[in-house]
Amino acid sequence: MIEKESKPAMKRKKIQFAFHDEDADSVCIPGDFNGWNEKKHVMKRDSRNIWRKTVMLPPGTYEYRFKVDDRWENDPQNENVRINCFGTINNVLEIS
Repeated sequence: MIEKESKPAMKRKKIQFAFHDEDADSVCIPGDFNGWNEKKHVMKRDSRNIWRKTVMLPPGTYEYRFKVDDRWENDPQNENVRINCFGTINNVLEIS
C-alpha cells in the first residue's frame, strides 16, 4: 500500500470587516472567498451604525467589495485595490 503525504492544514484566520453607514438598510461582503454571494456574509449594524462581520479565511489573496443596499462600495479602511473585469475597483485582502 502506498501512503500519500498529507498536506499540513492551512490555519484559517479570523478577519473582521467593518463599514460605517448611518443610512444603509443592509450591508454584505461579496468576494471571491464566497463566490461573490451576496447572501453568504451579511453584516450586522451596531449602536454606532458600524456594520460588522467576522469571517474565517485561510491564507491567500482575496478580492471583495461591500454591497450597501443596491450599490457597490469599496472598503475605506483598505487602500489595497485592483481593477476588476468590469473596469471598477475591488479591494484586495492578503492573509499570510
